[in-house]
Amino acid sequence: MLFQAFVLEVARYQAKIIDLTSITSSQATLLATNLAGLGAQLALNRPDVVIGALIGGMLPFLFSGTAINAVSIGAYRMVEEVRRQLKEIPGLREGTAKPDYAKAVDISTRTALRLMVVPGAIPVVAPIVVGVFLGWAAVGALVVGATISAVPLAITMMWGGGAMDNAKKYVEMGHFGGKNTETHAATVVGDTVGDPWKDTAGPSLHILIKLLNTISLVFIPLFLTAIVVFH
Repeated sequence: MLFQAFVLEVARYQAKIIDLTSITSSQATLLATNLAGLGAQLALNRPDVVIGALIGGMLPFLFSGTAINAVSIGAYRMVEEVRRQLKEIPGLREGTAKPDYAKAVDISTRTALRLMVVPGAIPVVAPIVVGVFLGWAAVGALVVGATISAVPLAITMMWGGGAMDNAKKYVEMGHFGGKNTETHAATVVGDTVGDPWKDTAGPSLHILIKLLNTISLVFIPLFLTAIVVFH
């Protein structure tokens, strides 16, 4: 549906139709002609379409990698802060003193805001750059490629991350030797990977797809102008 809306908007701008609800018969004919001609420009034998599809297919992996890396850095900073407080606050180990919760919340908030700038910029910058240098057809291919690769990746991360999280809990219930075993240590490692999968990267891929489509629709006039300038 979103890709069809993108193609329809391209045809509408090419036909210079402002409002689709009140078009004349001649404008409707021109719009239909433009729609029929756009299919050839999206053919896979065009280099710009192939390049756009390849870039789109890679974007979900780049986005997920930067998001998981942000979670990893934030976790390490939190661990360092906990160790610092245990070392510097008297009575914290014995339970007679309270930890500095505000510092921990500050680290979590600042890390999330700063390190999520790059993942947030990817779906905004990528279609604009591709559209300016390769044209609207490459942007359409980018959106399709990103959607095709993001859907199975999101399913893998959501279900895979949840499975790794539940595996650790299952072992901690006493199965496969229970706690303090090699099996439990392995599931702890799996849970460390699974949490950012199911809580961060997996759900965020839906936002990635929606943002790519939204940015592509909004900047169609720029992409059409870029075709005249760069081709």
